[in-house]
Amino acid sequence: MEILDRILEEHPFFKGMDEKYRQVISTCASNTRFHAGQYVFREGDSADKFYVLRSGCVALEVFVPGRGPISVETIKEGELLGWAWLIPPYKWSFDARALQLTNAIALDGRCLREKFNQDPGLGYELLKRFAEVIAHRLKATRYQILDIYGPYD
Repeated sequence: MEILDRILEEHPFFKGMDEKYRQVISTCASNTRFHAGQYVFREGDSADKFYVLRSGCVALEVFVPGRGPISVETIKEGELLGWAWLIPPYKWSFDARALQLTNAIALDGRCLREKFNQDPGLGYELLKRFAEVIAHRLKATRYQILDIYGPYD
């Protein structure tokens, strides 16, 4: 866990976070790898993790009838993937597919939610940080939707 804690400490998302919180978070962390073409998660499946990408990239995709999967955003090295683990009913709203070999730190959402119940301050700290991630994803999705439907006549 010490190595994962050091990696998290250096990541921008965790910068400035109280060390006690970061250490608690690292107890819910593990290394994981996804091969090119492998799905990290699928829309509608149980959302029980989020990921800090250490290398590689992952496409967030939505299925559009008549068009197939459309990439909404590409998550790259150093970015976070997944926030549905925070909001009931804890289901993914997108597909996420590795575009190349991707190494990540997986953080167990169930473990973290249990830690929030024990220390609401930890939950508040993470929610403040995730609010920025969520806002960014929603903005990217909005731009993609505008692009899909094109200009109005």
